[in-house]
Amino acid sequence: MSIARKNTIIVCEVAGNTAAPLPRYRWVILLVAFLVLVTSFIVRLAWGNAAIGVRDSLSLGATTLGSFVTAFYIGYVIANTFGGFAADRFGPSRALFCALLPLGVFTFCFGFVGNLYQGLAIQALMGLSAGINFSATTKIVSAWFPPAHRGGAFGLLATASSIPIIIANATFPYIIQTFSWGALYRGLGGFTILIATICFFTLRDTPLEQATQDRGPVSKPGMITAIRQILGNRDLVIFALAGFGGMWGTWGFAFWSNALMVKGHGFSPVTAGAIMALFGLGAVVAKPLYGFLSDALGGQRKNLMMLCFVGFAVMLMLFGSRDGELAFKCLAPILGVTAFAYNPLQTALLSELIGKNTVGTAAGLNNAFWQLGSMIVPVVVGFVFEQTSSFYAAFAVLACGPLLGAICMAFVHEPDMKSKD
Repeated sequence: MSIARKNTIIVCEVAGNTAAPLPRYRWVILLVAFLVLVTSFIVRLAWGNAAIGVRDSLSLGATTLGSFVTAFYIGYVIANTFGGFAADRFGPSRALFCALLPLGVFTFCFGFVGNLYQGLAIQALMGLSAGINFSATTKIVSAWFPPAHRGGAFGLLATASSIPIIIANATFPYIIQTFSWGALYRGLGGFTILIATICFFTLRDTPLEQATQDRGPVSKPGMITAIRQILGNRDLVIFALAGFGGMWGTWGFAFWSNALMVKGHGFSPVTAGAIMALFGLGAVVAKPLYGFLSDALGGQRKNLMMLCFVGFAVMLMLFGSRDGELAFKCLAPILGVTAFAYNPLQTALLSELIGKNTVGTAAGLNNAFWQLGSMIVPVVVGFVFEQTSSFYAAFAVLACGPLLGAICMAFVHEPDMKSKD
């Protein structure tokens, strides 16, 4: 008898009037999905602390440093484009294991990089491995949590992109100072392989009861058909533009803020890391709060997202205009709230704008486009800062992203709760 069948089935109301069984094992699924994303993000964020060490080891300039992040995101975007379809076709549990295992191997190998071209190649391979995690976790959580409970579930899951900011900035500077940036990557590689092993033994694509109901021929559109359905959805296209703007601001700040504070204001790496930890703390609090709030409001995500985007743009400009350590520490948690609170709302709304058989493909394609912002912004911000030596100018560039996101969300039609799933 499976672990899920042994667990007590809880009956609760979904979408107001339809009773549906919710197995307790869904919390195990959510926990493992959370660990997957924590691992993926913590590997990604290691660069923010390791960049200066890599620069010194390989004698690189600021723009060249940004190309390492760009190389990662080239692989990441490619993997998202095709990985979401793989999650739909073969199941998210298999997809997650097959993505995490090579990510661990390539992360370990990056710890031995000795020149620019090796580093760029391995970062691209790391991106290819990490790129499927978002679409696969989105699909598996959507399968285990109905719409009426999805905002809170994605709110908890979304903290997986914020907690690593606290962990990375609170511990990585000391690890690098005590050992080396290479030792940091080798340790992260081993940890990633461990999480891949946990995925193999614990994840299952759908609840047993749903799998029983779905037994028999299931319509799974081919990739071209699925892509046509997605591109033909006006709201999804506009939604993709909004996500691009959000990611531009969020990850541009996450990847460049440490180096900008060190180079632009003369802070020590440890001080910059402490400020970023406060930034991550604000995000950890905001994500589940906004997710559960959207559920309490009857599944309304759009207006909350617009509010977050506008607040994010304002806070970036305010943060960029400050110059004291105390001011940065006071503003960082508030900036963290606005920079990440839209994330669970974005994921929940994405899963509700498309049918369940193409959730993975839609999530992959949208995330691929969103991450173009993450891929381009490091080079753009690096170029602007290198040309102007202006901390404020760099943050003005970052603020353009969430402003675009707010404008686009105004044109998205949010589905009524009764029509969701």
